Amino acid sequence: MPVVPEVPAHGGAQDDDRGAVRTGGPLFRDEAPRPPGAQPPQQQPQPQPYAAQPQPYDPRQPQPYAAQAQAQPYAAQAPAQPQPYDTQHPRPYGIPSHPQPYEIPRQHQQSHPQPYEAPQPHPQPRPYDTPQTPPFPQAAAQNPEPMPDAPQPAPAPQKKSAGRDLGAAIGVGLGLGVVIVASLFIVKAVFVGVIAVAVVVGLWELTSRLQERKDIKAPLVPLAVGGAAMVVAGYVRDAEGAWVAMALTTLAVLVWRMTQPPEGYLKDVTAGVFAAFYVPFLATFVAMMLTADDGPYRVLTFLILTVVSDTGAYAVGWRFGRNKLAPRISPGKTREGLFGAIAFAMVAGALCTQFLIDDGVWWQGLVIGLAVAASATLGDLGESMIKRDLGIKDMGTLLPGHGGIMDRLDSLLPTAPVVWLLLVLFVGSA
Repeated sequence: MPVVPEVPAHGGAQDDDRGAVRTGGPLFRDEAPRPPGAQPPQQQPQPQPYAAQPQPYDPRQPQPYAAQAQAQPYAAQAPAQPQPYDTQHPRPYGIPSHPQPYEIPRQHQQSHPQPYEAPQPHPQPRPYDTPQTPPFPQAAAQNPEPMPDAPQPAPAPQKKSAGRDLGAAIGVGLGLGVVIVASLFIVKAVFVGVIAVAVVVGLWELTSRLQERKDIKAPLVPLAVGGAAMVVAGYVRDAEGAWVAMALTTLAVLVWRMTQPPEGYLKDVTAGVFAAFYVPFLATFVAMMLTADDGPYRVLTFLILTVVSDTGAYAVGWRFGRNKLAPRISPGKTREGLFGAIAFAMVAGALCTQFLIDDGVWWQGLVIGLAVAASATLGDLGESMIKRDLGIKDMGTLLPGHGGIMDRLDSLLPTAPVVWLLLVLFVGSA
């Protein structure tokens, strides 16, 4: 039979279990059996959820979730009220439209503290919000980058354009040439009338553009009357008549402008004197060339050299032009075009002087051609300078493909006194 230990008497050591051994195993599940003579483990004090000491708030450190519960007791939080039924966004009845975040029970807050996320004033951008990464894979597939080794299509060569309607320009030019040549060789007075009409139209275009773009009111009536009289005086009385008509036209401009308010008087009369000298006075030298015995051929030589100079500059510059001549004034003109104008004008000058001018020699034509190329280019640049200042492309729209009358007179006007002077020096004025 097994030996049973004696049971101590009442009042002995039965109430003190420090030295006794329990035969029935541990009383609780988490209590491990102790060997005989071992001291019982000291009981750790259980943490109290409401006994935690408040810590000072540090915005740089995340706060545990229990701190929020400490500031707001669990019992003070009211249950969420159910929201009314939303017809636009139906939800089951009783589920709030803005559900509250899950709250950890108080008995687990101390053992499982949750960090408190403080609101950030500027949220950090998420990876898919950055411009380097597209939000969806489909967005990256829409614009695939070409492979570096893939052959790229060569750009189509751009065809050079003249910038104008060449068909209309050639047709209008031929029509004007027929009128000028017919009037030049039939009746000289008719050609003088053609010059006077061109002068009046040119003055109208110039004064209209000045008033529209710069608010400069040059008096047109005295300019038109004085310009036509200037051309007739140059044909009848030669250079003396041209200078007298120029002086009287200037005086008429000064007096005519006095009938208006004095504001802007100086700029208006200055523009009027400039217009009188630039258009009718320079055109008077064409009428003075016509007074010679071979006057029609002198005028024809003047017209041929000017047209050939412009044509040579255009053809050579369009085909071989690389270096700009005056990019700030006329971007279309090139140095190669200037050389083409000189070459074409010198050849045409030698031929015209030898076969059209009485007592003319071919080398004189070379000098005249060189001077015509220089004066025509400077006249074209001067007209372009005026149009750049006014902010326009053409002075008018009267001539399709050419612009206005002034757009055709730009190289003729400054060339007329040059040709007249050289012909007088070489062959005389008779």
